[in-house]
Amino acid sequence: MKKETSRRHFIRNLSVSASLLTALPLAHSQTSENDKRRKITLDKDDTILFQGDSITYWHRKLDSKAVNDSQSIGSGYALLTASRLLYQHPEKNLKIYNRGISGNTVPDLEKRWDEDCLAIKPDVLSILIGVNDYTVKKRDNKGSAQLYREGYDRLLERTKSAFPDIKLIIAEPFVIKGLLYVDESWFPGFNDYRQVAKELAEKYHAAFIPLHSLFEKALERAPADYWSGDGLHASMAGAQLMSDAWLKAFN
Repeated sequence: MKKETSRRHFIRNLSVSASLLTALPLAHSQTSENDKRRKITLDKDDTILFQGDSITYWHRKLDSKAVNDSQSIGSGYALLTASRLLYQHPEKNLKIYNRGISGNTVPDLEKRWDEDCLAIKPDVLSILIGVNDYTVKKRDNKGSAQLYREGYDRLLERTKSAFPDIKLIIAEPFVIKGLLYVDESWFPGFNDYRQVAKELAEKYHAAFIPLHSLFEKALERAPADYWSGDGLHASMAGAQLMSDAWLKAFN
């Protein structure tokens, strides 16, 4: 008991510069809630694919198709997650790819799905998409939550038809209020897109990662600009929060 108390005091007193460590207690505090969610089992020789927009893309080298390569995976949550999975499971011979592209919406994913998903033949597919679908609606009055649902549903149905046993991870689109791009005008409209992602995860028996909810809880521990610079893209600590949430989706 004394050792555990000392550990808590040590972590609480770390400086802001230790951002990766400060994210860990949050992830641990969510264990009970996340353990109730659907889990993904990794098998030997599994191919894992991360898909989405700039949050997933995060400065990866677009012309690199290499597997398990930091240049092709980028420097965000996908790299942190891939690094941990490869470190923990050398015996599984995992193959990990990132095909996120900045600015993408669900219609963009649909256009490139044959090449950037089906051709890779993933055993595990992780998708984080929705922020840009909402901004197109908000900025240009084009699209809607219903169109987002219909397109996303088609994408998942197409994928399941090609690979009936695929293991799906669907992440809740998220924003952090009070920063550069995000103010109160985002709500309640953005919540509809969050709900779509959750409902589709249930429909397709996917592991669901409640990112928006996790970042809202994170604001109890540190201000918004600790987790993101602009309200849309994660900071170092935010990327670690995301990666911890992903890792909890795996058995």
